Amino acid sequence: MNLHNEPFLIREAKSKEFEETGKMMVGVYSGLKGFPQPEDFPQYYDLLLHIGRLTEKPKTSLLIASDNNKAVLGAVVYLGDMSNYGSKGLATQEKNAAGIRFLAVSPNARGLGIGKALTFACIQKAKDSGLAQVILHTTLTMMTAWKMYEKMGFQRAYELDFDQGDLHVFGFRLLL
Repeated sequence: MNLHNEPFLIREAKSKEFEETGKMMVGVYSGLKGFPQPEDFPQYYDLLLHIGRLTEKPKTSLLIASDNNKAVLGAVVYLGDMSNYGSKGLATQEKNAAGIRFLAVSPNARGLGIGKALTFACIQKAKDSGLAQVILHTTLTMMTAWKMYEKMGFQRAYELDFDQGDLHVFGFRLLL
């Protein structure tokens, strides 16, 4: 999907791109100031490194932004069934909802609108599936994304908050 002549294309990742995407995600998340490092959350980073495995779950897609050279510039996991969302808290019990997880944009591609385009693609998938809402989580270390989500109409869903060790995770909801 390339609606506005962006220098990138949003599409589903091919299996041969899973490894590159996972490495990009590990680099992005481990580079967030104040975010737990791989030694703090080894299972989380293993999940990121092998992000393609999530596509084995029903109604789950790994969307990427790629440039003309086919390089992965950003990625996000779309979950069309919240029972597969895989977080703590109440989010997995949400009905008639889609989830967005693990949004990441490569540092060399920031400022191009990739995060917004990936999020919009997930919202569109949820709408196309007839779902009533989209759920996501973020942290204080991800304020750039947090502000973007709010500008896109997501609202805080305090009942979806949870703690992952010492990290407080904040829930958001967009009604469609």
